[in-house]
Amino acid sequence: MNSKFFDLKKEKQDRMINAALKIFALQGYRHASTDDIVREASISKGLLFHYFGSKLGVYQFIYDYSVRYMNLELRSAVDPGERDLFEVVRQREQARMRAMRGYPYMQQFLNRSMSEDVSGALMAVEDKKNSLEKTYEAINGQIDYGLLPPGVDGSRLLRILDFTVMGLMTEHFQEASFQPEMLYEEICSYLGLMKRLSNMPAQEQDAAHARNREADL
Repeated sequence: MNSKFFDLKKEKQDRMINAALKIFALQGYRHASTDDIVREASISKGLLFHYFGSKLGVYQFIYDYSVRYMNLELRSAVDPGERDLFEVVRQREQARMRAMRGYPYMQQFLNRSMSEDVSGALMAVEDKKNSLEKTYEAINGQIDYGLLPPGVDGSRLLRILDFTVMGLMTEHFQEASFQPEMLYEEICSYLGLMKRLSNMPAQEQDAAHARNREADL
């Protein structure tokens, strides 16, 4: 990667980064085309290759950039002293929402990168992948499951929340007018619901489930 890329105006840098994020997020590495990237960024292919050398060079750069950017957002948004599961998850999602304000396809790109099957792309991002995973592990390690009500399996509850967040992301990413703030707001509503349910006595939970079953009939 040509370091002179960072001498460009920030607007042009972001236009190129966002174009690459979008194409790789939507098409994956194998099917992504540099023609589509330069068209999306409104630049020449010669300029793209001048700074990044190849499609793999573009991919490696934006992955590295995304990991660094997301790590910074996570470390600045998540209070290292926070122990409450729901608040830790909320702060984590707030960090991702802030990242997506400037780079709408960044999280979708990172999600897509987890299922890449092209060896060159996998090898190009291996080191940085571990960096982001360690950040998430550290964040999850803050959680004190002992703060949850007796009988609540904290690790399973976290998995449920993670699956819920991933599902909401997938749903929102399919919308042409994707807005990170709306995704974050819906995630917070689910967090509030799950927190209330986890704090309900068992008898009240059974009664709530019964009412829901009756409503479905």
